[in-house]
Amino acid sequence: MDTLAPDAPQMKPWIAAMHAYVPGKARIDGRPVVARLASNENPFGPSPQAIAAMQAALADGHRYPDPASTGLREALAALHGLDPARIVAGTGSDELIHLAASAFAGPGDEVIHVRHGFAVYELAARRVGADVVVAPDRDYVADVDALLALVTPRTRVVYLANPNNPTGTIIPASEVRRLHAALPGHVLFVLDCAYAEFAEGDYEDGLALADRYPNVFAIRTFSKIYGLAAQRIGWGYAAAPVIAALHRVRAPFNVPTTGQAAAVAAVADQLYIERVRAHTLQWRRWLQDEIETLNRRHNAGIRVLPPAANFLLLECAETGPFTAAALNEGLLAAGIITRYLAVQAMPRCLRISIGTEAETRAAASALADILAAG
Repeated sequence: MDTLAPDAPQMKPWIAAMHAYVPGKARIDGRPVVARLASNENPFGPSPQAIAAMQAALADGHRYPDPASTGLREALAALHGLDPARIVAGTGSDELIHLAASAFAGPGDEVIHVRHGFAVYELAARRVGADVVVAPDRDYVADVDALLALVTPRTRVVYLANPNNPTGTIIPASEVRRLHAALPGHVLFVLDCAYAEFAEGDYEDGLALADRYPNVFAIRTFSKIYGLAAQRIGWGYAAAPVIAALHRVRAPFNVPTTGQAAAVAAVADQLYIERVRAHTLQWRRWLQDEIETLNRRHNAGIRVLPPAANFLLLECAETGPFTAAALNEGLLAAGIITRYLAVQAMPRCLRISIGTEAETRAAASALADILAAG
């Protein structure tokens, strides 16, 4: 860490304790990229209607965006049957995660999240000087009892991603509701459903909970299935007092005009979203089957965790030729960028996003070559 002279401005100690977020790779030095499968993006991009809306909005680039994201909130309310006044838009769901900590926690308070949860939760808590409390998981799955055991009078925020990132695991609706029911009323339950559209079966997306209870903040994003990661658009739903608190700390023009226009158009094109979802579920199953078949063939020690998002998490052998680090290097050599998770204290794990058919087949083919050569 760079050190400052004693007479220079000094960062707060809780900021000094932070580590900057490390994003997934976007390029490979010295060789072409065959597939970018590190960041769980929609490989098809936004709806054509969203692209057209962004292009039309460029003419207003000299004007500040609508600070209230009115059209977007109304479109989301109509789609999901919500009160638009209780929706807040953010610069991606990342901003909403930070806003929750900023508005409801501070020095002396505690913020809880699950081990191997989204890295931004810890950053949001440390940014405001709160103490971070990490709950143990159960084989990469959130453990409700472990979370509840850590709640104290100092607890102010509990973050839960469901489906979780980076593990891709999920807990059923009954467990989400049990967790919320046992939390004290003063604790804000932030239910991060960035991957909600990829979940199947018994699933709780938090919107009904947030509609009924005063301490639930359900958040979503346009960066994943909607393909608008570059526009940085997130949204959340909560009781009016929570929303009012978030408005106090958010930036006044936080969602750009192009992003608002694109999101409104994307919401209107649900047929496109359903096609992306169907593709993702189909090729998620295909890639899981391919990797499990390769693992059996080569006795490679690779386990694919049951997936619920638009990616797979591979737990690899701890030693030998097929460690996560070795597979990552082999995939990079083949032009395939995945997410090696050593930076998130998961050195045995690789995360592979579901891409186009060609990209997904290329990833499987590269893995087959690596295992065959090992």
